[in-house]
Amino acid sequence: MQHCAGQIRYLAAIKELTERDGQVRCVNISRHLGVSRPSVSKMLRCLANCGYVYEDFCNSVMLTPEGEAAVEEIFASFDEVYTFFHRFLKLPKEQAHEQALMFITDFPQETCARLKKIVRRTIKKQDK
Repeated sequence: MQHCAGQIRYLAAIKELTERDGQVRCVNISRHLGVSRPSVSKMLRCLANCGYVYEDFCNSVMLTPEGEAAVEEIFASFDEVYTFFHRFLKLPKEQAHEQALMFITDFPQETCARLKKIVRRTIKKQDK
């Protein structure tokens, strides 16, 4: 399933905010991403039309089962990409997190999957 960079950014923000705060509101997404609330509303409408968030997002934003599946697909390579930036490139945790998000947002999933394999293989060799 292909997602545009904006959708990935918003879905990632919703996932992270849900894990951190439990409940997500438009204003939380706006602050988290540094975008205007009208921009958030516009993207949430797009995500709702795709079936990724429930229609009633005025009070709180919740992923649908399809949205959760999309997030799982998007984040399939996140841990390894994060490990690459933090452990191998020695970036601080927060910067590695930001870079990993940008990487999985901007690069094709095939490239993410290839990096994931390389990181796993390298870690296996190091652990021996």
